[in-house]
Amino acid sequence: MHIEKRVEGKKAKYFLAHSYREGAKVYKFRKYLGQDLKVELLEERREIAEKLILEEIHKYNIIKDPLQTKLSEKEIEEIKKLEAQIPLKISHLSKEDWQTFSRIFTYNTNAIEGSKLNVKEVKELLEKDKWPDKSKEDIAEAYGVDEAIMLIRTTKEHVSIELIKKIHKIVFKNSKSFAGQLRKKGEEVVVMGSGGQVVHEGAPQTRINHLLKELIRWYEKNKNEYPALVLGAVIHNQFENIHPFRDGNGRVGRILLNNILIKHNLPPININLKNRQGYYESLQEYEKNHNLKPTIGLYMKEYNSLKKQLGGHKKKKM
Repeated sequence: MHIEKRVEGKKAKYFLAHSYREGAKVYKFRKYLGQDLKVELLEERREIAEKLILEEIHKYNIIKDPLQTKLSEKEIEEIKKLEAQIPLKISHLSKEDWQTFSRIFTYNTNAIEGSKLNVKEVKELLEKDKWPDKSKEDIAEAYGVDEAIMLIRTTKEHVSIELIKKIHKIVFKNSKSFAGQLRKKGEEVVVMGSGGQVVHEGAPQTRINHLLKELIRWYEKNKNEYPALVLGAVIHNQFENIHPFRDGNGRVGRILLNNILIKHNLPPININLKNRQGYYESLQEYEKNHNLKPTIGLYMKEYNSLKKQLGGHKKKKM
């Protein structure tokens, strides 16, 4: 960090400046200290500004690289064994199974985020186009999630910024004015817990594109090496850490997770509303320690639950 002095006429203005490099991009932090300052006051204000700049740099370091370390062959084999235990096969899911899954997923993924539609209302909405006397936003987002599930079943894309924005636009096109738009300048995210403590800070808005590109590069590098459960978990959890949208990140992240699973011939997954707390805890464990075990454990639990909800393993193809 260094002090910059700017002379304007007979006045001298002082700033504390510091440069921060991320990839090819350099960010510059600058704090105004005052004008025509004596040495003692200049040093006093410098100390205060230095702390403020360090706090901002900390925010830039909140989101770490995906997974950070490379999985060992032993770890990869253990997860492949888990995948072999998944009680469903995507090739065995019938048209009716997919409809049931989309309904189950739509209810739960929206309910996690506060939708007031119940299971019966979602079923009648999607199957009979029967609108309940509930929030129009909740109704629009139920249709949106159902449509997004159809998208990931048909698209050939795995993950891209355009796909991410497209999913968001589909889900929220009739409920949010910013559907399909990443956070803009000045739109920062801080999630508070019930006790008033900060439980999550999204990436600074200026870093969103860089971090999404890094995540996509990580995926392209590892998609043929790591098991799908790992790929899906990292894409989902890291996406939630970045928090690229003003709202709707949870739903887009869970749809992205399913897109990765489907592209690697694993069945889709539903995070049940009753497991919401365990789901949040798995996200926290990844964010703080880059530990994927709670996330993958939750996925296996949800697969067993989904098998029961779909009525068992049906050996018939679409």
